[in-house]
Amino acid sequence: MSARKAVSWWVKAGVGVVLAAALVLMGLQLSVLPGLGGLFGEETRDRSGPALLGSIQDISRYEAATGHFQVVVDLEKDTAYLPDAVRGTRVLYVGAGTVDAYVDMGMLDGKDVTVNKERTAATIRLPHAVLGKPALDPDRSYAVSKQRGLLDRLGDLFSDNPNNEQAVQQLAVRHIATAAKDSRLTAQAEQNTTRMLEGLLHSLGFTEVRVVYGP
Repeated sequence: MSARKAVSWWVKAGVGVVLAAALVLMGLQLSVLPGLGGLFGEETRDRSGPALLGSIQDISRYEAATGHFQVVVDLEKDTAYLPDAVRGTRVLYVGAGTVDAYVDMGMLDGKDVTVNKERTAATIRLPHAVLGKPALDPDRSYAVSKQRGLLDRLGDLFSDNPNNEQAVQQLAVRHIATAAKDSRLTAQAEQNTTRMLEGLLHSLGFTEVRVVYGP
């Protein structure tokens, strides 16, 4: 290495050492004088919104409970002036199906979720659980017996859909819907939703969770 290159290298190294020392010194001064940052108008503000609202809205429609129902339908059609042996039908049908109960969270906004300043307690206001449409299970639904008059049996021979059970199936669905309304399915759905939200918010650091249902 030539003398000129050696001198240049030592100069660069010296400058690097001086800069590193200056940075360390500045850091020490800032740490020793914590109020120094205030001279430049620095201020820290936490503008973070509650993450739980977004988490709840992502759930949207929460299917909280499913009810399994079975009804027996006895459907009879008679003709006023003809005996049953000539014209008339009677079907005994077992209908099995399910009804879901859910809580709709998709329309929640900021006023439906309140959080205290310490972010340890939260109150969530939700609409009441509602019932979905009944779903008839064809694998568990069946006709126990069918009685048809002579004219009805002859009509089946010329029909594109002989022994059509559509009427009795629709009646079974209506009975299942009525049974679901008379059950505790929506109350169970709200209990399950409350437990789910308590687990979700506890995982986010909240220690006190209150869930309120109303219109």
